[in-house]
Amino acid sequence: MTTLALRVARAANGVSRRHGEVAREMWRPLYGDGADVPIGHVTNGVHLPTWMAAPMRALLDRHLGPDWTDHASDRSTWGPVEGIPDEELWATRNELRGILVRFARERSAIDRLSRGESSDSVEAAREAFDAEALTVGFARRVATYKRLYLLVADLERVSRLLQGPPDMQVIIAGKAHPDDEDAKRSLQGLFRERWGSRSGVRVTFLEDYDLALAARLVAGCDLWVNLPRPPLEASGTSGMKSALNGGLNLSVLDGWWAEGFDGTNGWAISGDVAESPEEQDDRDAEALYSLIEREVLPLFYDRDEAGVPRRWLERVKASLVTIGPMFCATRMLEDYLSRSYGAAVDAPR
Repeated sequence: MTTLALRVARAANGVSRRHGEVAREMWRPLYGDGADVPIGHVTNGVHLPTWMAAPMRALLDRHLGPDWTDHASDRSTWGPVEGIPDEELWATRNELRGILVRFARERSAIDRLSRGESSDSVEAAREAFDAEALTVGFARRVATYKRLYLLVADLERVSRLLQGPPDMQVIIAGKAHPDDEDAKRSLQGLFRERWGSRSGVRVTFLEDYDLALAARLVAGCDLWVNLPRPPLEASGTSGMKSALNGGLNLSVLDGWWAEGFDGTNGWAISGDVAESPEEQDDRDAEALYSLIEREVLPLFYDRDEAGVPRRWLERVKASLVTIGPMFCATRMLEDYLSRSYGAAVDAPR
């Protein structure tokens, strides 16, 4: 069916720059050696009014003007973000994190009760999460290539991170495809064999992942982690949603992040493909832990006398200014009109 579609369509595109590159290489045999492969790319974007939480929207309305969302794809629209007082931005981030933590405490306790866990485990869920702690999110469709297992590739190291100080907590959510047995076993094993017996550790899996839960997570998490095995990530959008709410991304340079990361607006793990999956897993897990230990945690807890992490917020502002206009649905639709639909209309019949 893909071959048929490529043959009869007037235009074809990947959903990120790297996806376009990978797709052209995949389908080169269809067009013959030396021929141009007519597959472009339009990177995905997210619907800003849907995914930006109310407190963040109110903050930007005050500083960007009430009609700023009508021009969300224009980078100059986001310029005033640089002038938002750090105290206001930090207060908004604290509010969003607090909302998520309160929800996670209640939901985690209910989920553990439904799984028949001990009363100690349920009580730990109510007490373990801290509204002041660095909150890390990993939530998406659970597929094997997403490499959720990298979070516990070095159990001793990740346990030290979670036990603190400084404090860090992890919220995981997602669903595996009903037919993806490897992904389901990976998810089950992650908690049964790794974290399941550590009732006091600050990590939880929230069940029944849906759009409402996703909205809470992308709004409240300080750090959004994505660990796909390159080059298998077509685009991804959850990190875009987190950025719209003042979260920072730590992701493999694949999918959308390969064009979104600029060195100032988050953290990146190499997207180079290793010779073996095992080598790649070891390399990327080491990079993940090192970035959290040496850069993420120190930056988050580097506070001034007013308790404000100025350098962390500098990176948050850079993220909003760069990711906001580039990865909103407005820009995506403009690109489809100019690149794909416009090209299709102008193509010879």
